[in-house]
Order: sequence, then structure tokens, then C-alpha cells
Amino acid sequence: MEPFGPGTIHWDTAGEYRNLLVAGSALVLQTMHPAVGAAVARHSAYKQDPWGRLIRTLTSVQTWVYGGAEAEREGRRLRELHASISGTDERGRPYHALNGEAYAWVHLTLFERFVALNRYFGTPYSGEMERRLYAESRQLGRILRVPEREVPPTLDDFWRYFDRMVAERLEPHPTALEVLATMRGTPAPPMVPRPLRGIWRPVGMGSGEFNHFVTVGTLPPAVRQVLGLDWTQKDERRLRRLGRAVAALTPRLPERVRYLPIAYRARRAARDRREPLSA
Repeated sequence: MEPFGPGTIHWDTAGEYRNLLVAGSALVLQTMHPAVGAAVARHSAYKQDPWGRLIRTLTSVQTWVYGGAEAEREGRRLRELHASISGTDERGRPYHALNGEAYAWVHLTLFERFVALNRYFGTPYSGEMERRLYAESRQLGRILRVPEREVPPTLDDFWRYFDRMVAERLEPHPTALEVLATMRGTPAPPMVPRPLRGIWRPVGMGSGEFNHFVTVGTLPPAVRQVLGLDWTQKDERRLRRLGRAVAALTPRLPERVRYLPIAYRARRAARDRREPLSA
């Protein structure tokens, strides 16, 4: 399987610090699937060590995109790690972390969150760019050994799949609601460079409230409805103002501040080899 490299959309965007702005909403979406919610509740340290869990997740994601030959090994490691995670949830339903539908849902939410990230905190993708990004997401799914039968073949198929999952499979799972509640007491991410710390207080609230605000605001309206979350037009205007500020700031940042360490080192190595860094 071909690893990612310069010229791909993931190479340019997956390593940016601004991805932290949708990290919480990705976990909420994932844990709304009953099998994922049950597995995370029983086998994850997100409550005791939320940023530690995030750092481990980010390291894994960065390895998929920027790790070259290490990407496929990381995909194997993840499957081996999840192979023994199974049980019965609070409603008596059996779950397994490698259930094909659930494993694919976790993977495919990352594509949807990349689209949301650029809608709110960057330049929205054109139709062609979105198709390219989805093709790359399918490539990433092969690296992670997501069952091919569970991955919609085209972008249009994906959006129909996403709407169907929200309407028919997702639920206000206790884990998803607990993730949202935990955010309110969580400080700014410790790995964020000092020049970016100010992003966490631009709307007159503490770090935990800010994390909760951005997470709720960037969720699709249909998902907020499933979770019973309120969101006003005033909230939306405030989020859009924040988004414009982040979109204006991000391209002006030095590369070492804009990108997480693994991504920055990979991009610097590519530059040293005189490879193009973007399409």
C-alpha cells in the first residue's frame, strides 16, 4: 500500500495544530456508535487522562500520514491492540472493537471532520478537492485494514452513508455525553506551542468551556439533535468569527508552529530532499 507523501491533501493538513479544534467532536461522533461507545467506556483512559489519550491518538494518526513505511506497521499494531477488546454493553448488546461497521465508522469520521475543519477554520473544500480527500481517506482505510465492504466507494455514497448512520445507528450514548461533560473541566492541550495558546481564550471563556463550545458548534445539526444539545444563532456567529480568525492566522504561522512535531519533521525532511510540499 502506497504511503502518503508530498502532494497529497493529508500531507498538507493532517499534521496542523488546528486539527485539535475538531478532535473532541471526532471522539463524540465515534462514541455515539453503540459498539464504539461501549468499548471506549470500558477500555479507554479518556476520563482520567484526556490529553494523554489525545496525544497517543495524534501520534498514531501522524504515523499513518507521515510515517512512510511505518504507517502500515502502525495499522497492524492498532488492529492487534483492538483484537481483544470485546464484551457486553449496559443494555446487554455484545460489542467488539474490530466489528467492521464500528471500525469503519471510527475511520470515516476523520474524513467528515477534515471537511468540517476546513468549513469552519479554513477554506471550504471545492467539490474536486473533497473528492480527492475522500480518495485519500479510502487509501488510508486500506493502510488501517478497514474492511473494504464497509467503506462507501464514492463521495456521494459517503454522504448518504453518513446521513443514514446519524439517522439510524448513532445514539445519545452515555460515553458520548460523558466525553462532552469531561471537556468542560479540561484545560488547553499541553502540547500546544505558546504562540497558539491564545486561541483557547478568544471568546471570553475558560479552556474547558471553549473546548465544549467548539465541539458542540462543529457537530452537524442532526447530530446535535440526537444528543439534545442547544445551539443558537448567536453561538453560530461567535463560532464563525473564531473560524475566520483561525483561517487568517494559520497560513501566516512558521511551519514549526503550524505543524505537530512528527509532521514538521517529515515535511522538513521532504524539503531537504527537495520534494514539493503541496499539490
